[in-house]
Amino acid sequence: MSRIEGVLQTLRSQGRKALIPFITAGDPHPDETVGLMHTMVDAGVDIIELGVPFSDPMADGPVIQLASERALKQGTTLRRVLAMVSEFRQSNDTTPVVLMGYLNPIEAMGYEAFADAAIEAGVDGVLTVDLPPEEADKVAPLFAQRGLDPIFLLAPTTTDERIRAISGHSSGYVYYVSFNGVTGAARINVEEVAARVAHIHELTALPVGVGFGIRDAETAAAVGQVSDGVIVGSVLVDTIARNQADIEALKLALTDLLNPMREALDSLAS
Repeated sequence: MSRIEGVLQTLRSQGRKALIPFITAGDPHPDETVGLMHTMVDAGVDIIELGVPFSDPMADGPVIQLASERALKQGTTLRRVLAMVSEFRQSNDTTPVVLMGYLNPIEAMGYEAFADAAIEAGVDGVLTVDLPPEEADKVAPLFAQRGLDPIFLLAPTTTDERIRAISGHSSGYVYYVSFNGVTGAARINVEEVAARVAHIHELTALPVGVGFGIRDAETAAAVGQVSDGVIVGSVLVDTIARNQADIEALKLALTDLLNPMREALDSLAS
C-alpha cells in the first residue's frame, strides 16, 4: 500500500476528508520550501502537492505562472525539487508528497532516472498536467512499478470512456478540475461538482480530490461534502507572493488560511 493510499484509507475510515495544498517549489526561495511544507503539515494538511516550476505552465493562471517565474529565477530545477523532498523526509516520513507539473522536465531527465530519483527522495505520486492517458501506456506503468502513484486530471467535459481509461492508469487518487479554465480563474459551482463527482464515483473506485476555485473554509467544506478531498492552490500561492519578504509572516498567513479549512472539513466527519 502506498503512503497516499494509506492516508486516504485512514481518513475514509474516520469519515474525514483530505486537505491537499499546492505550492510551487522554490517560491519564494528554494531555501524556504521545506519550512513551508512543515508549516502546512502543522496546520493539518494530509497530502502535499509540490509544483515543479516550468517555463510554459499552460494549465495555470497568472498567480501560479508568476510563482513558477520566481522559482525559476532562483534556480529551481527538477533535481533541486527532489532534494527538497529528500530534506523534508529527514523529519517527516508520513505525509505523502505529490510532484505536480509538466512532462518536459521529466523527459529531459529521463523517465527511469526520474522515477528512481523520485522514489529515493521520498516522492509518493506524480501528476503531469500534459500527459494524456493515450500516451501514458509506458510512463504510468513505469512509475507504478517504482512505487510512484500516477495521478491524472479529470475535467467537467471528460467522457465516461476517458474517465475509465484515466482511472485504469491512475492510483492514489484522481484530481477533478472543478471547472474548465486555468487555475484561479473562477468561483466554484458546488452543485455541478457534486453531480459530477458522484458520477465519477460510479466509474472508478479511486478517491476523488477536487481542485480549482477553493479559496476559504466555506468553499472547502462545501466541496468536502461531495468529494474525498479538497485541493487548495492559487489562494496559497497568492499568499506566498504577498508575504514573500517576511517568511515568518508568510508561515502565519498560510496557517491562518489552512487551519479554518481543516476545522471546516473535520466538522463534516461522520
